[in-house]
Amino acid sequence: MRNLNKIILILFSVLFLGLFLLCPLAIIFHESFSKGIEFYFKSISDPGALQAVELTLITVLIAIPANLIFGLMSSWAIAKFKFKGRNLLITLIDLPFSISPVISGMIYVLLFGLQGWFGPWLIANDFQIIFAVPGIVLATMFVTFPFVARELIPIMEEQGNDQEMAALSLGASGWQTFWRITLPRAKWGLLYGVILCNARAMGEFGAVSVVSGHIRGKTNTLPLYIEILYNEYNYVAAFSVASLLALLALITLIIKHLVEKKRCQ
Repeated sequence: MRNLNKIILILFSVLFLGLFLLCPLAIIFHESFSKGIEFYFKSISDPGALQAVELTLITVLIAIPANLIFGLMSSWAIAKFKFKGRNLLITLIDLPFSISPVISGMIYVLLFGLQGWFGPWLIANDFQIIFAVPGIVLATMFVTFPFVARELIPIMEEQGNDQEMAALSLGASGWQTFWRITLPRAKWGLLYGVILCNARAMGEFGAVSVVSGHIRGKTNTLPLYIEILYNEYNYVAAFSVASLLALLALITLIIKHLVEKKRCQ
């Protein structure tokens, strides 16, 4: 009976994954090449697609380092020190998990939009955030900043402070202790958090959709460009561009698996 239950659970898991994960992936790549490989490469090399790829990469290259620095500093402070406001900081880190991405995008519109709190000042100084690259970067940073911190906090708390205190007692400075003791012991967790942050940043749709304005050739990331193609009934081109995100997701999963394997060794 126990073996039968085990077999049923395994079959159910495989069936569920095949239905909701593998089948959609197979459909994406099947539809991408339904008009031939020439049309596929024409679709992904279209100027609109290239601009979407470029903007997505720019957003990721800004958001990830910023979140990496924030995640390191906040997790180090939370895990290694006791201070007033510590619980509030932890709550604020979890905030993007409890707020809809669309709502977070609306918050930026209310702050930096034409009728927002800082809108008149931004217009007077000829600086645009909403419907421009800065707004897209800010929205992406908001929805992705918990990932690195949330991965590092439990790791650093589990490690304790014994080695750091020993280093400090031997004359090491705070920065020397961080770079030579704290960071090396948390490097795999840090890398794992960066991978998750990168995956979310590349595929973010809700918050970016609100602040981007959908200006073709200027403020469309890959997910937004795919939506435009699909709404224009250009389905094959939409699936072709979507296959790029699918490939990036698969590569991310492979890297994630390798990192997890390293962490367990």
